[in-house]
Amino acid sequence: MKSTSNTKFGFTKLLVDNLEASAAFYKSVCGLVETRRVDATIAGRNIREILFAPGHEGGATFVLLKFLDAPKPTTDEVILGFMTDDIDAFVERAKAAGGAVAQSSSTTVEHGLKVAFVTDVEGHLIEVVQLL
Repeated sequence: MKSTSNTKFGFTKLLVDNLEASAAFYKSVCGLVETRRVDATIAGRNIREILFAPGHEGGATFVLLKFLDAPKPTTDEVILGFMTDDIDAFVERAKAAGGAVAQSSSTTVEHGLKVAFVTDVEGHLIEVVQLL
């Protein structure tokens, strides 16, 4: 068997219906920085993507993707995870940007963190973690 030591996780693509509204949400709530837009084809299907820079050195790229021939995608196939130094401010930004609180923040002392769940403007679930 070949070694996988040269393999690394590089990106996540979130399927969305409204690229512009979703991009605005992730920019304002998570501070993501857009790097480029791509129109391409995947397996014969036209797509449009918005790519965001990794949030830290060696981090993965976040991509919003829309299949141009598809109806609104489901929102329960992935949970995005974001780390923050101020979970309450993150939750407030999410609400102000059109998201919602799915589960209020709670502290888990044994794990040394505070966790909340919010949704983005299309209902995708986001787990927000603050280390204590």
